[in-house]
Amino acid sequence: MAEDLEAMKRRMKEMEEEAEKLKQLQAQMERDMAMAIDSTGNPSASSAEADARSVYVGNVDYSCTPEDLQTHFEACGSVNRITILCDRFSGHPKGFAYIEFGDPASVKNALALSESVLKGRVIKVVEKRTNVPGFNRGRGRGGRGRFMRGRGGRGGRGMRSFAPY
Repeated sequence: MAEDLEAMKRRMKEMEEEAEKLKQLQAQMERDMAMAIDSTGNPSASSAEADARSVYVGNVDYSCTPEDLQTHFEACGSVNRITILCDRFSGHPKGFAYIEFGDPASVKNALALSESVLKGRVIKVVEKRTNVPGFNRGRGRGGRGRFMRGRGGRGGRGMRSFAPY
């Protein structure tokens, strides 16, 4: 019984230490996020500067690896980072990527590779735009359901007319 009590105390101490580490990591993340977004809600200069050195690559083959993109864009200049976005649930690539170069002049060279063929697909290369938080707010369906028609609400889900035979 005393051994169980000692084991529980040890486990509680380990859990408290782990919680403290998580608090420190969260504080570090919050500091990093505060540096990325200034008080007005706009991305900071470092984020905008990184976006000025980055390109969006569309229609990327799903089997394409960062190494494939590296070899395709190596003539443009030094590559700092390659990000291939993946679906959150399945983990499969979405078919586009972002490439961050060492200097802004490399972006111009990369834009020249637009409409080139990579792994059998014609890729699209454009300058990366700076994401502005809340830019798309205020757009959308405005609270109405998908099948609402006008103000009366007639023609809701299941009310479409069709001939069963």
